[in-house]
Amino acid sequence: MKQIAILGSTGSIGTQALQIVDRYPERFRVTGLTAKSNAQLLRKQILQYKPLIAAIQDKNAYEAICSSIPPETVLLWGENGMLTVAAMEQADILLVAVVGIAGLPAVMKGIESGKRIALANKEALVTGGRLVTEAVKARGDILYPVDSEHSAIFQCLQGQDRSAVKRLILTASGGPFREYPKEKLKNVTVADALRHPTWNMGKKITVDSATLMNKGLEVIEASWLFDMEAKDIKPVIHPESIVHSAVEFCDGAVIAQMGEPDMKLPILYALEYPKRLDAGSPRLSLASRAKLTFFEPDYEKFPCLALAFEALKLGGNAPAALNAANEVAVEYFLREKIGFCDIPDIIEHTIFNMNVIENPTISDIYETDRMVRLQWKQEGQFE
Repeated sequence: MKQIAILGSTGSIGTQALQIVDRYPERFRVTGLTAKSNAQLLRKQILQYKPLIAAIQDKNAYEAICSSIPPETVLLWGENGMLTVAAMEQADILLVAVVGIAGLPAVMKGIESGKRIALANKEALVTGGRLVTEAVKARGDILYPVDSEHSAIFQCLQGQDRSAVKRLILTASGGPFREYPKEKLKNVTVADALRHPTWNMGKKITVDSATLMNKGLEVIEASWLFDMEAKDIKPVIHPESIVHSAVEFCDGAVIAQMGEPDMKLPILYALEYPKRLDAGSPRLSLASRAKLTFFEPDYEKFPCLALAFEALKLGGNAPAALNAANEVAVEYFLREKIGFCDIPDIIEHTIFNMNVIENPTISDIYETDRMVRLQWKQEGQFE
């Protein structure tokens, strides 16, 4: 039986992972759980799964439930609590499903302790890709992607000669505004941006999908995960979200991974690789699909995607600055302090007015993140 710790157990990925645990109770035991602030759902999960350690970042949320947690579970709070779960000895697998740069130290702790890392956090590789991949190489192949696109590429590469890979093809739904004319984007509302046509996700990642920054971050992730240059990673808009990504080889052959949109499949694949098990996902019937469409992304209409490529080319701490600026901008957009088209403006100003550190340490990455957030807070216009 595999012992699993889930960071971000109350979010979309975390709750779906627990559905997999429910489906295969003989294969998985939950030993660690963490949440950001959803105290009542975390409490419910603790009572059901009886982890050895649980943690919640928000102190008020911790105080709301600490007296009602059974004694067999140690409840911690704050970032140190999450890192304690990440490093706990009584876990073979660490599913990192938290959002934000907090995922970076958690991933590093998990790697250092020799766990299999099922990675559903973008920011760890976006901000600290060199540090993470170097740590993985030192420990062996222990990191497995959970994002549907990177899981698809990982699956397409199984049994293949990596030197024969010509390029990676990352598919994107295109978000809710793929059919909008550019001039209409300046008037979109928060409610408009949160109406994703395919996936049910958290607010931040849904806005990222609307700006195509989500795909930009995935380009940076793919570069580190699969050791590919930016020029060899090709985003393609695919509204049906059936082809989750593909790999093109030097002979012109393209291998794609397909399936109905359902995150339980890549979650279970990362937890059980190389074994395949039934995740309970809906089955794809190609005959019932009238057509599958693909087209080029509009980099002018969605400049966030182009900015992600620029940050990847700049290298060093530039992707960390890109990520921080995007998080700030999306937060202000969700609070209706700025418009949708202001998001790329904030990001562009940030990455083209920064000092790039070629080989940043983890301290440099945190400082870059801190300074970008401080810079935009001091602007004052958004407060």
